[in-house]
Amino acid sequence: MAEHAADSIPKGESASSPDKIEEKPHDRDSSSSSFDSDSDDEDKLEPLSSSAKARSFRLFGREKPVYHVLGGGKSADVLLWRNKKISAGVLLVVSVIWILFELLGYHLLTLVSHGLILTLTILFLWSKATTLINKSPPRLPEVSIPEDLALNVALSLRTEVNRGFDILKDIVSGHDLKKFLAVIAGLWILSIIGSSVSFLTLFYIVFVLLHTVPVLYEKYDDKVDFYWEKAMAEIEMHHAVIRAKVVSKSRAVQAKLKKQQ
Repeated sequence: MAEHAADSIPKGESASSPDKIEEKPHDRDSSSSSFDSDSDDEDKLEPLSSSAKARSFRLFGREKPVYHVLGGGKSADVLLWRNKKISAGVLLVVSVIWILFELLGYHLLTLVSHGLILTLTILFLWSKATTLINKSPPRLPEVSIPEDLALNVALSLRTEVNRGFDILKDIVSGHDLKKFLAVIAGLWILSIIGSSVSFLTLFYIVFVLLHTVPVLYEKYDDKVDFYWEKAMAEIEMHHAVIRAKVVSKSRAVQAKLKKQQ
């Protein structure tokens, strides 16, 4: 029986069947390794694509963190509330100044005069009191503006003014129509706001916004960027529709003029 079964199997198949059996695990290993490599490539591509997508849809096209966009240093620390005591103190001082000038009707010269009167009176009475009770007079600090500080402030102001002139020159050069229209619209809105509120109130509103908007954006930047992306897509879509209508109407007008000629 065994010999009959062995004879019933062809010789070519009997010789090649072990090789086929051995080749199947290799095929599985190769297919699994290729699948693993493909999955690894996909895993590598996914964070790259997501990071590139996240970089492409940032508010105003920024590529740096909010801290670096604000210039870094102490000013950015104050605006982003890194030190809550200093930020709250600055906001409190500006709020008090706004209340004194805007709500209570104080004028700058009046406030400065009253402040100097109060300070000089206190120091004068303190000095007189120390001589009567035989104590050393108060040590007044020597206040002076360093020359290096004055030069640095002057150079920084000069740099910013020159940069503003360069921006204005670029706007009026006629190369970018969108920038020109955006600046004109911004100045028009600013003129409307200036006719409704005083300069001090406008300065206080901007100051409060600078102390609230950046820190909120840094906290919820993903959501803001997502809605900003949707808004920009809607604006681009409406802009494309309006542009297509304008182009079609201009072509129709040109065709009518050619027919009349």
